[in-house]
Amino acid sequence: MNFKKILFLLVTGVSITSLGIAGCAPQQQDLEAGTQPSTLTGQTETEIPATTTPTTQPQERPGDVPYVPTPQAVVDAMLKVAKVGKNDLLYDLGSGDGRIVNTAAQKFGTQGFGIDIDPQRVKEANENAQKAGVTDRVKFVQQDLFKTDFSKATVVTLYLLPEINLKLRPKLLSELKPGTRIVSHAFDMGDWKPDQTLTVEGKTIYYWVVPEKVPANLR
Repeated sequence: MNFKKILFLLVTGVSITSLGIAGCAPQQQDLEAGTQPSTLTGQTETEIPATTTPTTQPQERPGDVPYVPTPQAVVDAMLKVAKVGKNDLLYDLGSGDGRIVNTAAQKFGTQGFGIDIDPQRVKEANENAQKAGVTDRVKFVQQDLFKTDFSKATVVTLYLLPEINLKLRPKLLSELKPGTRIVSHAFDMGDWKPDQTLTVEGKTIYYWVVPEKVPANLR
């Protein structure tokens, strides 16, 4: 009996040891291969999803005008002639580095919306808004201004080109509410004569107010 018990224990012990080695084998192979399944699973779970929306999109088409900043003195005069205030919503078409929108927000508490088709300009404008401490009142978006709804604006500013102004004119007059002020640096709007024209440091500024009834030749 004793011999049988000893033999049973020996056989059982060998079996248990063999099972233990068999259970370690896959982990040892993984380590030798340089892989650790549990760690890789953790990395996969913490990766940024591929569907994360970028802050800017690829530029959909070339811009309508070259980027030329409006001098600060002209910016100040444009805002002054439009009598912008804290109750206004200013849309800047082709907002560039954001100086018109940011100045209006900083000096007058105006809410502003800057539109530019160039992602680099939008990035720069947002950075300048942070520096000016006005991110709670302004927003810059990468957008085609011909596809933008202007109807909520009370003031519109622009520094484009004569042909772009003329192309925009029907859209502005059809979407903007009567009484909305429009200020353009350097270029007029053809047959739509400005309500006021002024010169600042050799630069011309044109100012209009959207009329109650738009003349047929301007539609």
